[in-house]
Amino acid sequence: MFSRQQISDMALELPGACDDTPFASDPSIIVFRHGSSGKWFGILLKAPGRAVGLAIDEPVDVLNLKCDPLVAYGMMASHPDIVPAYHMNKQHWISLRLGGDVPEDVARMLMRMSFDLTHRKPRRRG
Repeated sequence: MFSRQQISDMALELPGACDDTPFASDPSIIVFRHGSSGKWFGILLKAPGRAVGLAIDEPVDVLNLKCDPLVAYGMMASHPDIVPAYHMNKQHWISLRLGGDVPEDVARMLMRMSFDLTHRKPRRRG
């Protein structure tokens, strides 16, 4: 179980990572970006409970991360608090419910994977 602050701290430990609140209509949404390119690797937001597999209507905190589809399938099969991403491409993004039981090492690994998958690759010169 993670707090929003713990997730922010974890994300900002990654090299060159930064955060911002780009949505004036909802300043509680925090986007984690690569400082060099501005590409998102995570977004912390509230999602309706039913939209992330719960039997409640109240909003819950979730962290959306990019994930390799094969890894995502395995994670969702073994961790009930990892679900297809809310409001994102469900093949390439997952949501971690912050109030759930995702182990810290799993959350860190998934955040690092998202960071690596979204990092701009250097252009090859041919």
